[in-house]
Amino acid sequence: MRVLVIGAGAIGCLVGGKLALGGHTVTLVGRPRFAASVAAHGLRLFDAHGEHVVRSVLPAASLADAWRGAPFDLALLTVKSYDTAAAIDELAAVATGTVPAILSLQNGVGNEEALAAAFGPEHVIAGTLTTPVSVPEPGVIRIDRPSYTLGLSAWDPTTPGSPLGPVVAATQWALLDAGFTVKLYPHAPGMKWTKLLMNMMANATSAILDLPPRDLLADPRVVDLEIAAWRETLAVMAASNIPPVKLGRYPLNRLAPLVRWGPRAVLRRVLRRQVAGARGTKLPSLHIDLHSGKPHSEIGWLNGAVVRQGEQVGVPTRVNRLLTDTLTQLIGDPRQQITWRGNIALLAASAKEYTQRG
Repeated sequence: MRVLVIGAGAIGCLVGGKLALGGHTVTLVGRPRFAASVAAHGLRLFDAHGEHVVRSVLPAASLADAWRGAPFDLALLTVKSYDTAAAIDELAAVATGTVPAILSLQNGVGNEEALAAAFGPEHVIAGTLTTPVSVPEPGVIRIDRPSYTLGLSAWDPTTPGSPLGPVVAATQWALLDAGFTVKLYPHAPGMKWTKLLMNMMANATSAILDLPPRDLLADPRVVDLEIAAWRETLAVMAASNIPPVKLGRYPLNRLAPLVRWGPRAVLRRVLRRQVAGARGTKLPSLHIDLHSGKPHSEIGWLNGAVVRQGEQVGVPTRVNRLLTDTLTQLIGDPRQQITWRGNIALLAASAKEYTQRG
């Protein structure tokens, strides 16, 4: 399989690198510094078995450069959600003929919709990956907990004449051959919204308060806020006929009723043990983007997506709106970031104000 990876970050390098190790032809598109590093030293993967140097990947500093290797069987999109629109424009500019099938392994909700609007739903595959990965430096990735579980789903398998069935099957076999555990899901929105539930926990609050998840979830006010945000999200999903699913080792299909209706005292203990234990002191993505000074945030594709969908189906999402509004206001404003740092009382008071709105 000839694979084009658009976005040479943690996920793009992990999946692209393992596919290349499996004998597939992989072109990785990243920044010039990344392309130069991989060209000189290869792509370096560190996991429980040590270091793997992948020299067969083809690095490219731009999509236009990479497209010289076309045609591709599959394009793997792993850029941040706020870069999806730019990636679509670049791909449309170079792919003057038929585009390959596009697999989005991005976090959040809204990327597949944008891809389907640009290229047609018959070209879009939704994907999820639950493997935690970090990038110490360009061209080097570290797999923190090797559990290569990946979900796939044709975005719209009912599209007349859709060519995605064979492509999904070929992608599944390529990924299995590369060492991933792959599960096919019949309902793409259920898979993506379940991953959204996982991504949003202790993510926005960590960014706003500049605290790691373990410290956040030690305070019952923050835990209650996280529970409220999840309950809003599950209510939006229910009103939208989007069922939660089991994703990897996380049985959110069974946990959803407990989260929506269970006693808070029980949920507090579960969240502290599970979420704080899983994330610990590792800072989540929204925190990394905000406090590294990036001018964009994926909050609009996480909590913000819940707000937008809630408006469409008539479900209030006041806590998710609070988190979205607050984090958005902090982007590019270090003085405000200092005001909110560790200020759980301010967040609790703001939550009370938002939840009292009509």
